[in-house]
Amino acid sequence: MKYKSGARLNLIGAISSFIAIMIIFQIFRIQNSNEYIKLSEWADEQYTYEKRTVYPERGNIYDRWGHLLAGNEEVYEVGVLLQYVKNASTIAETLSAIPDVDAEKAFETASLDYGEGKNIYGIIADFLPSGIVNALSNIKDEYETLNPEGEDPDLPSLRGMVWYPHLQRSYPENTLAANVLGFYKFRDRKNGEGFYGVEEYYNDILSGPPVTVEIPLDPYMIEETPILPSGASLVLTIDREIQAMVEEKLDEAVEHYKAESATVIVMNPQNGEILAMASQPRINLNQYWIYEQELEDTTPFNRAISETYEPGSVFKIITMAAALDSGEVELDATFDVGQYFEYFGSYIYNWNRKSWGEQDALGCMQHSLNVCLAKIATEELKADAFYSYLQAFGIGRRTNIDLGGEEIWPLGLPGDDGWYPINLATNSFGQGVAVTPIQMATAAAAIANDGKMMKPHVVKAIIDNGETYETAPQVLSVPISEKTADIMNELLAKSLEGGEGSLALVDGYRIAGKTGTAEIPVEGEYDSNLSNTSFVGWGPVDDPQFLVYVWIEKPDPEIGYWGSYVAAPVFRDIVEKLVVMLNIPPDSVRQTLYAVGSENDPIN
Repeated sequence: MKYKSGARLNLIGAISSFIAIMIIFQIFRIQNSNEYIKLSEWADEQYTYEKRTVYPERGNIYDRWGHLLAGNEEVYEVGVLLQYVKNASTIAETLSAIPDVDAEKAFETASLDYGEGKNIYGIIADFLPSGIVNALSNIKDEYETLNPEGEDPDLPSLRGMVWYPHLQRSYPENTLAANVLGFYKFRDRKNGEGFYGVEEYYNDILSGPPVTVEIPLDPYMIEETPILPSGASLVLTIDREIQAMVEEKLDEAVEHYKAESATVIVMNPQNGEILAMASQPRINLNQYWIYEQELEDTTPFNRAISETYEPGSVFKIITMAAALDSGEVELDATFDVGQYFEYFGSYIYNWNRKSWGEQDALGCMQHSLNVCLAKIATEELKADAFYSYLQAFGIGRRTNIDLGGEEIWPLGLPGDDGWYPINLATNSFGQGVAVTPIQMATAAAAIANDGKMMKPHVVKAIIDNGETYETAPQVLSVPISEKTADIMNELLAKSLEGGEGSLALVDGYRIAGKTGTAEIPVEGEYDSNLSNTSFVGWGPVDDPQFLVYVWIEKPDPEIGYWGSYVAAPVFRDIVEKLVVMLNIPPDSVRQTLYAVGSENDPIN
């Protein structure tokens, strides 16, 4: 009995082993058969695209108080799964009600032969809001009720029409801060990237690390795409309310003076934060392609950082600061300011072509006298010291502000091709030297900030994986001493209070600043009918908390030509609003509070 039982077990084991061997053989044979290979290739063609790079959800951009300036919204792509289409004409007719959808092209797409080549799925419309898709869903349900499965070819059917969601970059404030934000090319879903402004400069941070995946061709399988962590978000130094106010004042100025354009920068000179930056033109960032189609070749996206121009007399603050800091000029030194100054065969005139007699530093700045500054640069400072100070103030160099598109005009130095001795004289009052508004504002901010020139920046913090990383202020250079900065602050405050910049004064607040008017070169010659008018000012003088730079381009000369009559009033109008928005009390109130605080201070 034991023998028979063992024989049965051996027989069963042999049969099982044979079956297992046959199964393995059959699997091997099938996997290597032509039929299996063809089926595998067919499946791959049916259900996957080739490998693609997928980016995570783009990070948001907020103003300094958390107001959303750039984010993402859900939109839909509408297409057809060709194997399920029953009535192409109904699909085309229904979708033709959507703007920009051509009925003929829609019909052509919906009528493609399924399975021929890669004709499996076709896109008809994209970037549709949920409201349109909801309407399409209701229509599709109605047709399905009337014609189940679309079996009756004489009845309408939307079988095969599908949609799926994806994200689109959105700018809820439309044109607000457009020049600062830049834009993301959301219509290019394969190669979208940021252009200009914050979107360009921080593109990699906002986008997050890409991942290579196989994207399902069938939209019904799109949920299989891996969900990636979103990119980092940015908190800007920009204040939405201040930005809106500045843009409003800027637009009013352009209209009133019939100017070609205007630019305004509002900065905190103590840390380099940009509170507002505006220029024209501005576009609705939700329609960024308008700029690409109409303006890209002729107009800078952000004049504040991309347009260079001869600044005129605002540049005199740098020349005077350099002269006082070097020790070559004393504050009480006097200069014989004649009608003109001859230098290397060229003549330099004052703005009114008149003689002003003996003038000290205050008089030279108060009356904005070209002859005086030219004498200081050529006879007191001389070339080496003058250009050394210009470089310390960042002239001819990028500020490296964290915005895409910053441009510069190289600073011509002695020994360079195209530099002539007369340049030393003309550069002293802002002619023959070119800057961007951000360069000029940054240089002026050094005078307002005890001689320390801070790097301008627009990002206050980065939010990544739930952690917030604050950006630290950076000192670019210290072009002048604190003592010189104090002298210049007082000098420029007195200059406004008794001179040609009085229209910039703000009741209750002591302001330091300087006007600028520069003729514009046209085909190598200065056109006396065209001017760039500007004003740079800061305050309160005893504790500067803001700096405002105003540049009005080519105002109508019949309405206003000089910086003191065009740019200075715009500065005043902005600052009158700004001090309220920044909650800066008038000087008398602040000084009283400081005095009370000092008396109660136990240390004192």
